[in-house]
Amino acid sequence: MGIAEQYPHIVPELEDIIDKKKPLILVKCANHIQLVAQSGKLLFFQERDGPWIPSLRLLHQYPYMLPRMQVDIGGCKFVIGGANIMCPGLTSPGGSMDDVEKGVPVGIGIEGKQEFAAVGVAKMSTSEIREVNKGPCIDNLHYLGDGLWHNPHLE
Repeated sequence: MGIAEQYPHIVPELEDIIDKKKPLILVKCANHIQLVAQSGKLLFFQERDGPWIPSLRLLHQYPYMLPRMQVDIGGCKFVIGGANIMCPGLTSPGGSMDDVEKGVPVGIGIEGKQEFAAVGVAKMSTSEIREVNKGPCIDNLHYLGDGLWHNPHLE
């Protein structure tokens, strides 16, 4: 599935994000990771045949691109350390969730912070997260301080 099909609500902004006059570069990396870049700037990445996920820097520019899942402040150090998101961090008083289905890319916010701290893919739907309320529920794929964050330009 292409980026426009996956994110139909941002199609008007895609012209701002992707300049049709400049070439897009697809970078194939180890472990079945693909990156989409333009003018050296990382835009999206994909793991295996999974969904295209916006880079955290792109998500900061277009925060409505993904549903928001907010972790309570106690989970902050774990999120920015790259840990997967646990159900109790989302269902506690400081956490909140947009309604999502399993397998959907999500932005991960921290209680009291406006910007996203990570992006990931939901391993459970919102209703399952509330029902189960234990164990990991979101795979943390890209977070503040990781390799993609520290290398915003591909040369």
